[in-house]
Amino acid sequence: MTLKARITEDMKTAMKAKESAKLAAIRLLLAAVKQKEVDERVELDDNAVIAVIEKLVKQRKDSVSQYEAAQRQDLADLEKAEIVILGAYLPEKMGNDKIAAAVAAAVAETGAKGPADMGKLMAVLKPKLAGKADMAEVSKLVKAALSS
Repeated sequence: MTLKARITEDMKTAMKAKESAKLAAIRLLLAAVKQKEVDERVELDDNAVIAVIEKLVKQRKDSVSQYEAAQRQDLADLEKAEIVILGAYLPEKMGNDKIAAAVAAAVAETGAKGPADMGKLMAVLKPKLAGKADMAEVSKLVKAALSS
């Protein structure tokens, strides 16, 4: 079963169980997936759906920080709940040690020497780690590896 089909089935289950918060988050996700498909005129595969989910989670995290800064804990809690619902569709995240090992392997593979090679290194790592690791964290580890 594809990820998109699983999300659709979960939407039907949430409708039957009358879980309005979960239903709203899943509908939002499916709308974003449909919009991406219409914009690009393609059927999204699992990796593309994961990219959409990651984008939505990042938006929610940004919203949480904004709401907390404005002292609107009620809205921040709603966004956090959506993050949990959306996060259930993401693959399990890699630990820092596995990410560091992937970075070290990519450095050896590309022969990267300094900060100027960061783009080349990220180009190798992104397809391998997309969806499995926070790319901001990967970027930090790459910078640390290239600066030493």
